[in-house]
Amino acid sequence: MVNSQASGVPPASRSCAGCGGKIADRFLLFSMERYWHTRCLKCSCCQAQLGDIGTTCYSKGGMILCRSDYIRLFGHSGACSACGQSIPASEMVMRAQGNVYHLKCFSCATCRNRLMPGDRFHYINGTIFCEHDRPGAALLNSHLPPLQSSSVLTDQKVKKGY
Repeated sequence: MVNSQASGVPPASRSCAGCGGKIADRFLLFSMERYWHTRCLKCSCCQAQLGDIGTTCYSKGGMILCRSDYIRLFGHSGACSACGQSIPASEMVMRAQGNVYHLKCFSCATCRNRLMPGDRFHYINGTIFCEHDRPGAALLNSHLPPLQSSSVLTDQKVKKGY
C-alpha cells in the first residue's frame, strides 16, 4: 500500500476502486494496482481504514484485510500448520493455539482420527492428540489417583473457524 499525493497521478487513473468516485483528495492510496480514497480502503472484516492503521494490507479470496484479521483468519503464513499447504480464503478451518489447519489435517498425531468441532483434544508442544491418545494418559489413568485433567494437561475443545 502506497500513500501518495494525487498531483503525480494521471487524471484518468483517479477513480477510487472502493466507491468508484473521482479522487479529488490531496492524498490517495495505491494498493493492489488500484487507487483508493483513504477512507475507502478498509478491512473486509473489521472495517478499519487501512491507511490509518499501517502501511500494509493483505488480499486473499477477494477480501482486503488488515494484518490482525489476516493472521486471525489464515495464521501467520496463510498456510496449514500441519501440511504447510496454502489455505484458500473460502475454506473453513480448524484452529488451536493460534495455528490454523485444513479440516482434513486437524487430526490426532497417534491414531490419525480427524477431530471434529466439540471434540476434546490436547495440544502438546505443537502436536494435536485426541483425548484417548494423549501422552501419559494410560499412566495417569492406571497408576495415579484421579486428577483434574486440566491440572496435568490443558484440555481444549475444537473450534471451527471461517
